[in-house]
Amino acid sequence: MRIRHLDQDDVEIFRRIRLEALHREPQAFASTEADWARLSVAEWQARLAANAVFVALDGEEPVGIMGLMRQRASRMAHRATIIMVYVRRKARGSGVARQLLARLTGHARSDGIRMLELVARADNGTAIRFYEREGFHEIGRVPGGLLDGEDEIDEILMARHIDGRAAPIQTLQGAPR
Repeated sequence: MRIRHLDQDDVEIFRRIRLEALHREPQAFASTEADWARLSVAEWQARLAANAVFVALDGEEPVGIMGLMRQRASRMAHRATIIMVYVRRKARGSGVARQLLARLTGHARSDGIRMLELVARADNGTAIRFYEREGFHEIGRVPGGLLDGEDEIDEILMARHIDGRAAPIQTLQGAPR
């Protein structure tokens, strides 16, 4: 398995794994397959330019994806959000997600990012446990933050300092984690 940072010339790889993720795991994402399927090539390229996107490749076949969206405001530019996380079912449990996260984290550090953030569905215990094992802590909850059909699903907000010098992440209640 190798992890590759995609550039604007990698639209087809990006398009293939992103649409697969949205098709196979529609409940896992805020966007829908229809939202992305209608994008032009230029729009796919713009998304690759705006965000760091990493794929896991088994040979030439993409089996996972993870993106990084940096905050743009100058006083928040030390923070970035992990987005578009997906690993194909047959590759789950093999360490692919950990490899993607390690590569993304290294990229983030080298780009001056100090804190990684993410949002996980409250009913996705597997993802929450993975992120906790990787040093993320719950910092909040958005009640009913995601619509799944007519159902309102809570979202769990998680964060992790990656610079080694910041104070530990604390929950909204202020208790150290």
